[in-house]
Amino acid sequence: MKFGHIAGDRMLDLVNTVDWRLGGDERAERLGSFADVVDWCAESDLVTAAEAEALRGLADQDDARAEQERRQVVEAREQFYAAVFEDDTEAAAALATMYRSAIAAADLVHTDGRWQWQDRETDLRLPRDRIVRGLLALAQRDDLDRLHQCEDRKCGWVYLDTSPRRNRRWCNTKDCGDRNRARAYYARQKAKSHD
Repeated sequence: MKFGHIAGDRMLDLVNTVDWRLGGDERAERLGSFADVVDWCAESDLVTAAEAEALRGLADQDDARAEQERRQVVEAREQFYAAVFEDDTEAAAALATMYRSAIAAADLVHTDGRWQWQDRETDLRLPRDRIVRGLLALAQRDDLDRLHQCEDRKCGWVYLDTSPRRNRRWCNTKDCGDRNRARAYYARQKAKSHD
């Protein structure tokens, strides 16, 4: 897989498509092209293989529009982050506006015993619309008190802490966890050598 899927919700995995979110100049965008957006959607089961293929074909026909859609996906991701993690009411209002547009492009249908949004057509806005609807569904979950951000000072990845004691500190114990434990160990050793 091209993207990390460690957050406990695919929309939080979307938030994590930024490496080193809190790292200043080290911050790196992982959704650098519309193809990356489609790949993320396919990995996250937000689009089918047939839809992904159709979207790639549409992007090949209109590069400028595909890039515009990519930017809007990134904007939706960032508005969600600002609303949920920074309590930014303007970001929440912007996300609500995006949501109204996303539901206007779909019908509410009853399928397989449940109600869901069904997009009217497969066009370049399809990933954005599904992502925005997913972000709003995530924002309305009852367990957001388990939402946590990696305690690495640069990482910034987010996740639902489902550990029994709710004491998970790192997005990935083998990456950020090991690095920070090693950093703490070396700091302790250095302090001891100066005593």
